[in-house]
Amino acid sequence: MKKVCVKVILICFSILVWLPLLMMAGNSLMSESEMLDRFAVIFGSGTGPVKQAFLPSYPTLRPYVELLIDSPGFYVMFWNSCFQTGAVLAGQMLIALPAAWGFANFSFRGKRALFFLYIVLMVLPFQVTMVPNYLVLKNMNLLNSHFAVILPGIFSTFPVFIMTKFFEGIPTPLLEAAKLDGAGEITIFFKVGIPLGIPGIVSALVLGFLEYWNAIEQPMAFLKDRRLWPLSLYLPEITADKAGVAWAASIVMMILPVTLFILGQGNLEQGIAASGIKE
Repeated sequence: MKKVCVKVILICFSILVWLPLLMMAGNSLMSESEMLDRFAVIFGSGTGPVKQAFLPSYPTLRPYVELLIDSPGFYVMFWNSCFQTGAVLAGQMLIALPAAWGFANFSFRGKRALFFLYIVLMVLPFQVTMVPNYLVLKNMNLLNSHFAVILPGIFSTFPVFIMTKFFEGIPTPLLEAAKLDGAGEITIFFKVGIPLGIPGIVSALVLGFLEYWNAIEQPMAFLKDRRLWPLSLYLPEITADKAGVAWAASIVMMILPVTLFILGQGNLEQGIAASGIKE
């Protein structure tokens, strides 16, 4: 009986999570006239109640046609999102991966204090570091360029924290056996550490992708040229008369993150469990 109650509760919570997504998908198939009729009070053109439905009365693909065919700016911002997010993740792997391995397997003076500093920097919100980042980027003449978003993201401490906790879980006898076989530190890192640390690495990549794919404050603060804007800044620019396009853009924007999340879900769960993160 207890298990049944738990399953029912979990199903209810799952429905609550999926309900907004199903409504969003239905709204993306809604014509402009029906959109204005159902949500007139939200758009400030009426006083009647909101008439939400999972499926529109007259489904149409016109919002997707307008988005994917009649909106070239969408593809520019889509490419910007792919480039900026991909560059950040690649840079994090080059910097955070060896840093995490060093924290997990080497002893040096000030190690605990330095790792504590990493944790402090990890929990600081963007608003706290925005001004220092802005001044540094301005002095380096990198404002209003892709590097203004990429460089601060590359040096994020969050992936270091996740991968360090996972690397610490690698059995010490296994590393000692590799050393006895004549393997050097670099060989152990590439042939033992990285293969066994795949769940932690994938966790850092998936969480990092979700963060920078949906980033709004960083590009809004550092990018003034609209040609450099990522896709996350495309939706706020859509006006009320293009609400159907906004719904369609939201669905298209979610396809890649949801796909990556599903593919990396198993490794993501292992990596989060190893890092001790509960949320």
